[in-house]
This record gives sequence, structure tokens and C-alpha cells, in this order.
Amino acid sequence: MSPTREPALAGQTVVVIGGSAGIGLETARQARADGAEVVLAGRNPDRLKDAADQVGAKGTATFDANDTPALEEFFGSLDGPIDHVMVTAGGPYYASLADMDFDAARRALQEHPMLMAGVARYASPKVRPGGALLFMGGIGGRNPRLGIGITSAMTVALPALTASLAIEIAPVRINLIAAGFVDTPLSATLLGDQLDERRAELRSTLPIGRVVEAADVAALAIHLMTNTALTGATYDIDGGQQLVSR
Repeated sequence: MSPTREPALAGQTVVVIGGSAGIGLETARQARADGAEVVLAGRNPDRLKDAADQVGAKGTATFDANDTPALEEFFGSLDGPIDHVMVTAGGPYYASLADMDFDAARRALQEHPMLMAGVARYASPKVRPGGALLFMGGIGGRNPRLGIGITSAMTVALPALTASLAIEIAPVRINLIAAGFVDTPLSATLLGDQLDERRAELRSTLPIGRVVEAADVAALAIHLMTNTALTGATYDIDGGQQLVSR
């Protein structure tokens, strides 16, 4: 009879910003299953309460993660040390040059790196040595095509920022998850009535023969929390999408 495995996150606290749905909520669910206490943060109080009830969260906080003073206040208000922070807040910006809203594009260019920098500054003093900060990036901007110029810039910038911050905030760790298409509520919002067509296309073309789910990304996030040898790197999770992209 094999020995019972101790939960990998037993006695630890995981904070999930953007934890009310999708990848964030699934990460919180898996962290709880692995023994962690979780604190969820997001902008929508009703969705946040529902998510907290689902996972038995230790606490919640409602604020906009891109509001830097609110972000600083949130981490300053947390009791005691924490172990890991997962950030899924934000999304991609897609528009051709002709259709681009320059104000929205400017916000998109600023929000992702500045959110990463803000969490690194305000969270790392609260994180135990060896704990991890995790952020979501993407692979979508690696192959140039119409409408992804801003996303392409972020695809290049975030791995470089991750590597630099790993030196600054050590011994706290920081890593970036670069996802392809993930079947989440955000994807449904972005694709609308094209969602089913995209799912079918991926099922027929991806080497894994299925669509990547939020649970797949959450499992990677949990691994990055528990493997204390990993920092400053970008981890792709796309089911082989880059291998078959046209």
C-alpha cells in the first residue's frame, strides 16, 4: 500500500487576483484541494462572493487590480505572511491599426506590465521566501497577423519583465504562464458566436486532440507554486497550438 501524500500546499495561503471565474477560480479550487487557504480578489462583488462560496475562501476583496493605490492597500491589509499570488486579471486587446482605439490600446500597453510591477512591489514583502508570484501572458502575439499588434508587444515584453523582476524580488519567485486558447468565460466573451467553431477547429488540429481547459492551466500554476526551483521563466501551455498555427 503506497503512503498517503501530504497535500503540497498544506498550511499555505494563496491569493488569487481575478479569482471569480475561469483560470483564477479553478486555480483557487485546486489550491484548496491541495491544502491551501485562499483569498480571492476581483472587481465584481457578486461573482466574487459566489466564487468564494464555491471554494470556501478564507477572505475576499473587491477592487480594480489596475488601481495602484487600491492594490497597495489590499496587500497592506493582509494579515500575516502569504505564500503565493496568482494574477489572472486583464485580457488581450485586439484591433487592426485602422480600427484601433488609441486610448484603449495605450491602457492595454500600460496595464499588464504595470500590474506585474505593482504586484511585485506590494506583494513580495508579504510573501514567504520561496513563495511565488504567477502571472498570465499568452502565445497569441508570436505569429504576426492582422489585429494583434498590441498583443504582440505584450507577448514580447512580459517574459523580459518577468526575468528582470526575478532578480529584484528574490528569494520570492516569479513566473509567467503563456497560454494559447483556453476554454473560459473570457474566451466566450471574445469569440461570441464563433466560439463553437473555434473549439471544433482546435479539437481537429491540436496534437493533444482536445481544447485546453482552465483546469489544465491551474494544474501548471499549482506546479509552479510547489516547485521552488522555478523562477524568472515563461511556461507555455497551448496543447501544441504553436506547432500547427498558420
